[in-house]
Amino acid sequence: MRASNESSNIETAGAGSVAPGTRDLSSAMRRLVRALDHLESAVDTRLEHQAGLGDTEAEVQRMGVDRTRLAESLDKAEARAQKLESTNREVANRLVNAMETIRNVLEGPPEREA
Repeated sequence: MRASNESSNIETAGAGSVAPGTRDLSSAMRRLVRALDHLESAVDTRLEHQAGLGDTEAEVQRMGVDRTRLAESLDKAEARAQKLESTNREVANRLVNAMETIRNVLEGPPEREA
């Protein structure tokens, strides 16, 4: 904050006898220093905000990578579930056929009516 130091030097230098134009100059310098301080503060705030945006952008990229990985995992899981469902239906059909065959064997040959 170099501007604040310059303002202090101007104010102390004019502490003795003050010429009429010096007060206006001192007042203008104080306003200039306040304006520069305000500008510096605004720049600092903006830089902090931009740094925060950089962190946010990195987080969004990480989330995008995670989303892609999760989507691939979900696709694989859905494919496996479909395969298991198909296999389950096939096994169920085979069990039904086997039970019918066993029932027919246990019942023996159909009796003929005479």
